[in-house]
Amino acid sequence: QVQLAESGGDSVQVGKSLRISCVVSGVGDAIGRYSLGWFRQGAGQGREGVAVVDGVGRFFYADLVKARFTLSRVASGNIRYLHLDMENVRSEDSGIYYCAATRKMTLGSAPLRRESFEHWGQGTQVTVSS
Repeated sequence: QVQLAESGGDSVQVGKSLRISCVVSGVGDAIGRYSLGWFRQGAGQGREGVAVVDGVGRFFYADLVKARFTLSRVASGNIRYLHLDMENVRSEDSGIYYCAATRKMTLGSAPLRRESFEHWGQGTQVTVSS
């Protein structure tokens, strides 16, 4: 059973930086083949892909966050730490950020589709204010 636990959500001002993190565990050494990612859901909006790393180590970013957000994946035994470093945040970056995982190693032509992921964390709130 995949377990995902997010942390780091906070209230920040426009233009500032924030790191949110997720601990992924529960599937033994198979975790090394999982694709992992961050999604977000703004008020009244659907859940959209922000940044994803697939099981072969390729990184994908939504156009709106390219050059501002950096995704990193750190391995420690059968645990993966997934960090999202957010820089120069904007008000539209506000929302609940969800960590997600799938046993699929590759994600085809649309790696940021939420339908590709079957395991989800509880979310962490990010609020950006001016």
